[in-house]
Amino acid sequence: MSATIHATTKDISNRAFNDEQKRSYAVAVALELIAAHAASNTAVNLSAELDNLSKYADQIQAALKVK
Repeated sequence: MSATIHATTKDISNRAFNDEQKRSYAVAVALELIAAHAASNTAVNLSAELDNLSKYADQIQAALKVK
């Protein structure tokens, strides 16, 4: 697991972080996932992936919310 993803899973739900900081973590993780996908052997449309960056960050934030 990358350091960014590890830090995010630990810190994104921390109430001491404001919404902007939490969003920054989610975007950083989404970029890590896009980078990992781009480094794989599969064809990647980087422009399309970056167009989905906000959507991915939204999904990451939603997944990390405590229910």
